[in-house]
Amino acid sequence: MSIAGPQALASLEEAMRDIRREEDDISRRLARTAERITKIKESEAELFRQLARLRLDPAVQQELDGRISSAETKAREMLRSHARDVEAAEKTMKEVDGARAGLTESRAAALARLEQQQAALEKLTAGLAEKLAADAAFQAKKREAEELDRVAEQSRRKTEQAEADRQEKGRPYREDPLFIYLWEAGYGTGSYRANNLVRYLDGLVARMIGFHKARPNYAMLNEIPLRLREHADRQEERVAQAEAELAAMETAAVDEAGGRPIREAIAAAQAEIERLDAAIVEAEDRRDAAASDLQALAEGRNPAFENATSELAGALGREDIRTLLAEARQTRTGQDDTIVAQIDEARARLREEDEESREQRERLKTLAARRRELEDIQWEFKKQRFDDPRSSFGEDRLVGDLLNDFLRGGISAASYWDQWQRSQNWAPGHEWGAGYKSTRQRASANPWPQGGGFQWPDSSFGGGGRSRSGSGSRKSGGGFSRPRSGSSGTRKHGGFKTGGGF
Repeated sequence: MSIAGPQALASLEEAMRDIRREEDDISRRLARTAERITKIKESEAELFRQLARLRLDPAVQQELDGRISSAETKAREMLRSHARDVEAAEKTMKEVDGARAGLTESRAAALARLEQQQAALEKLTAGLAEKLAADAAFQAKKREAEELDRVAEQSRRKTEQAEADRQEKGRPYREDPLFIYLWEAGYGTGSYRANNLVRYLDGLVARMIGFHKARPNYAMLNEIPLRLREHADRQEERVAQAEAELAAMETAAVDEAGGRPIREAIAAAQAEIERLDAAIVEAEDRRDAAASDLQALAEGRNPAFENATSELAGALGREDIRTLLAEARQTRTGQDDTIVAQIDEARARLREEDEESREQRERLKTLAARRRELEDIQWEFKKQRFDDPRSSFGEDRLVGDLLNDFLRGGISAASYWDQWQRSQNWAPGHEWGAGYKSTRQRASANPWPQGGGFQWPDSSFGGGGRSRSGSGSRKSGGGFSRPRSGSSGTRKHGGFKTGGGF
């Protein structure tokens, strides 16, 4: 069972919402745990005051009570301030989530408008293929572009072979320390600089290793790929120029048929999608920062709050407090035993809260990492235009078992994204490109090559026969290109592109 591109992106978005909901829930629970821990310590402080009243003389009791009360008051004040900070952070998170949800809805609407206009353009261009197929000037330009592309492809292959030869055949030269010393010193060239003694010694070395004969060969190995690369680049420029001229002819034909308003509507929808994608990234980065702030508060990492709770813990862990508790354990009175039991119970609850808090913090770190990885995947998904209605995926497990495996950490983000790429296919006629496609365009995973104009509904002049299938070469695995905070909010070659300027 296949999955349509928009449906696939919606499934990833749903998984993202689930992650964020769990993050928010854990952050709230951690915040409440930090508050409970402080309250338990306050209860423990009160129990020690009661124990002091039973076992210590008034003067010592008053001094101990003062120390505990001071730390307890500071902790209580910070607890109230901490609760306000947590509430404010949660409100910020909610606002950012709302803003992102609104952007996502706007993007879906823009994508729907784009689909509608593309359908209108397909309908309009259905009758133009025949006209261009019979256009002598267009066909001549098309043949010229094909020939230029053939030459450029040959030049590229020759360049790659020369570069491989440079790497392989140049290895013996590079691995010879005497040869490479003389080469880097510029021996035998006008750039060589050395005193008389060094020149004499270098001359002995050069004669010993046959440097004068070897140097031209190595120079040629390095020079040929550079010249071939320059030639190949010039050929690529000529192909690009021919493709641009073809696109301009296609655009003129479409405009003549009344398609200019549709082209402009498509361009507007594309620009809107790019703007919204950039805004979504900014919203996600703001949310990431807000989530980090909330997590710090939830874990009690606010410096003032941390200091206040540490003071209270320190007051309860002083030597005289430990001595008081130890002595109370050694005696057998009903009041002592009751208070000691309550202190033990409070400390047991503290250990439980601490243990649960550690587990929740680890889970929160995992969720944050998984959310960022899913944001990376969504970014690449949109960058490759996989959410286009003409895009589909043959493996429905991508939004089922494989998605669950990724979320549980069973497979890496790179592996999961690689399976999306391998499963993706384009519907016939998905390209808005010229009837002619260059070799580089046919090998690309980009459904809207920059050099083309339209993909015509039939194959009257080569359009259908040259369109790519889902098995075309594409990058697999590897890193992700989504910008993070501090980088640009837009992406290179982002959004939807069609050739010929639309």
